[in-house]
Amino acid sequence: MESLDDAGVYKLSDDLAIIQTIDFFTPIVDDPYDFGQIAVANALSDVYAMGGKPLTAMNVACFPTKKLDISILKDILKGGIDKMIEAGVTLVGGHSIDDAELKYGLSVTGIVHPKRLVTNAGAKVGDKLILTKPLGTGIISTALKAGKTSKETIAKVTKYMASLSKKASELMQELGANACTDITGFGFLGHACQLAQNSHVGIKVSSGSVPVFAEVENFAKAGLYPGGLRRNREFYGKMVEFSKQVPDYIQDILFDPQTSGGLLISLAPEDAELLVSRLKKAGIPEAAIVGEVISKPMGKILVM
Repeated sequence: MESLDDAGVYKLSDDLAIIQTIDFFTPIVDDPYDFGQIAVANALSDVYAMGGKPLTAMNVACFPTKKLDISILKDILKGGIDKMIEAGVTLVGGHSIDDAELKYGLSVTGIVHPKRLVTNAGAKVGDKLILTKPLGTGIISTALKAGKTSKETIAKVTKYMASLSKKASELMQELGANACTDITGFGFLGHACQLAQNSHVGIKVSSGSVPVFAEVENFAKAGLYPGGLRRNREFYGKMVEFSKQVPDYIQDILFDPQTSGGLLISLAPEDAELLVSRLKKAGIPEAAIVGEVISKPMGKILVM
């Protein structure tokens, strides 16, 4: 709990620990089936970020029965179970309530060998940082609510949000990642700050290397920001130092809260290029080296 890691871990024996997490939220896309897929991928990501294998899940569903047709919930659950099948996860139950606002997600249980556990507290000075998905889902979701996005943009972003971090997790373990976290509600910089603080290191980010959805820059320049972006900037801004060359809209994108974002992986510099190459061969084309771990200033982020 102290490190605000991605999930809770309980050691059962010398060679087995369980990983537990829960995540659910309101719809961020219009299609119910896609929403189910995204919600499940997002919940499973916490287990993948810690080097674990998700085994079982329980549905968490809040549904306004008086406002929406029950077929919508069926489509959400269908999207969710299809994504669980893809991940090799068994649905063992769940709980639903009649609520004024639609919400869906999962409680997940996974396993990991205690010695192979990856946390957000193991980054080492000299490590390279790799991000596996582009940023901008929060801004694009806000643009969607404002009716400013194209069908093509929505389809592309939905595909990324619904994609599992399973393969990225497996590959980072093969090369011995020192630390990892997934990029979700606190945004890229918020989660990077947590990694830096818990690892007692500093982080230098190359903003030009960070993958971003192409459409996001125009939306950011137009001021289409989710409320969470402002909250992230207010809370984590004091821990981040921006170079004068980094435009305000890029700064905002780096604080943008993500849904089912990528993994931020810290590993030895001699393995970084190899991991990026393997990630791209595995169908993760936007994977990129976005920064490095430095000794000072400890617990802070320098964005160049």
